[in-house]
Amino acid sequence: MKKTTYSTLFFFLVLATACKTEKKDKTDEQTVTQQETESEWITLFDGTTTKGWRAYNGKELPPGWIAKDGELQFDTELGKEQDYTGGTDIIYGAKEFDNFELYVEWKLPKGGNSGIFYHLKEGYDSPPEVAPEYQLIDDENYASIHDLTDYNLSLGYTDKPEELKPLQQTASDYAMHAADPEGKILHPVGEWNTTRIIFTPEQVEHWLNGKKVVSFVPWDEAWYEKKNSDKWKNSEDYGKYKTGYIGFQDHSSPIWFRNIKIKKL
Repeated sequence: MKKTTYSTLFFFLVLATACKTEKKDKTDEQTVTQQETESEWITLFDGTTTKGWRAYNGKELPPGWIAKDGELQFDTELGKEQDYTGGTDIIYGAKEFDNFELYVEWKLPKGGNSGIFYHLKEGYDSPPEVAPEYQLIDDENYASIHDLTDYNLSLGYTDKPEELKPLQQTASDYAMHAADPEGKILHPVGEWNTTRIIFTPEQVEHWLNGKKVVSFVPWDEAWYEKKNSDKWKNSEDYGKYKTGYIGFQDHSSPIWFRNIKIKKL
């Protein structure tokens, strides 16, 4: 009887040890997986310097772009008196990317306007001529502050040309694919928003504050039909590149970015 009891106790001791070891192995495995996942992200802005960033078609960062309070900011008041004649759109010039997931947090002032470019190549007059753009704009107030009438009429928008059109609103693939208004969440001016752009040859996705609002297949028949029927019909090289730089647009308004990171896919 006593021998049987000792055998039983030994069995449960071995079983407990095995379970503990298995649990530890799983925990270690989860920790390693989490570390590997985190290490896949490439930080494009360290929060304290503008390392890696420069002007589009330039060698230095344009006046007005600064690192401050953990943010990459464009301050419209800075650099006005400086003798600078180059463009003020910027790129992360340290590396080009093809298939990726980009994460950015940003905010705008009232009437603000900017954009996020990808697959951007240099040598053109301006980024919009060649690169797709994730639109950033004050949907609510922009048209009441800026006169859009002539611009929209030039694009053939004769119905209420004074209004900001869906293809021009935040999170849209600018002048190509409008953001779905169903469930779209855009925080008020002065508050932070989150953007995710996922690009693969099979599908492109635009996310805004946790909601997918744009999805399309790049370079398919429908993509070329859109490209050749509207704003980009005379821009021969628009959207054709399969790799390029990440860029931010200066549209003459303050802009704030932070937590800028990218993952190769």
